[in-house]
Amino acid sequence: MKIIIPIPSRDFDPTEVAVSWQILHNAGHRVQFATPDGLPGRADPLMLSGEGLDAWGFIPLLRKLRLIGLLLRAHKPARRAYAAMLRDADFCRPLRYEQLRVDDFDAMLLPGGHAPRMKAYLESLPLQAFVADFFDACDAAGRPRPIAAVCHGVVLAARAISPRTGRSVLHGRRTTALTWKLERSAWLLSVFWARFWDPLYYRTYSESDEEPLGYRSVEMEVRRALARPEDFCDVPPGTPGFLLKTAGIARDSLNNARPAWVVRDDNYLSARWPGDVHTLALAFAGLLAERAAVPATAPAAAELAPA
Repeated sequence: MKIIIPIPSRDFDPTEVAVSWQILHNAGHRVQFATPDGLPGRADPLMLSGEGLDAWGFIPLLRKLRLIGLLLRAHKPARRAYAAMLRDADFCRPLRYEQLRVDDFDAMLLPGGHAPRMKAYLESLPLQAFVADFFDACDAAGRPRPIAAVCHGVVLAARAISPRTGRSVLHGRRTTALTWKLERSAWLLSVFWARFWDPLYYRTYSESDEEPLGYRSVEMEVRRALARPEDFCDVPPGTPGFLLKTAGIARDSLNNARPAWVVRDDNYLSARWPGDVHTLALAFAGLLAERAAVPATAPAAAELAPA
């Protein structure tokens, strides 16, 4: 199948993009990319090197001394996947957002990232229109196309307004996304220790003086697009591994889905942060295999699928 992954020109999360690319590529799918200008994108450099994520990161001679930076940057498998992705022909020749056509692709994955230049991706009207059309469209067999989103990628989906309904394409769906708890924890770490000189690094959008704290968070924006409060699916208390899934410390891997949280609603899969991405991509590859194997007449039941 042909899968499209739109990304910004700069500052996307390397784990969410590269691990997804690697798993889907290794499953035999063709993964194409799109950027605002049709030039190859580059990930947030801080998430690759870890340089600048410590309290002394603003000092040129000391920034290469990494402590917290080594913990917060992308893990080694993700960095290796990113290095391999940079050599991929489709990654090196992305489309422009304006060139995207729904019928050219079988599935779509929306990754995230939190650094400032993500805004060109989140605020692109042509990309929002494409995402809306992709959610609304069906394949040749009349089935909705498979879609996955993680972290700020869910914000992009929340901002995509369906021409058919005049509402967000997430209205009436169940989803998860980066929770305010996870976003706030990273932000407070930045404020009090990691990048105190740049306290909004982990907040793509910040509140105005008139808005309550958290109003511009990923979770709150996504919630405002949904039909019901309960359609935002965080990890319920009592879930096996609840603390592991919600602490924001442990990350999943190819062989360990215990820390992850992935929600499925029919053809749509969502996850919270880079620590869920192996599980999300594997589930998405499974959804694509399921789509290929199940006859077009078989109904797809909506379900909540905690990893």
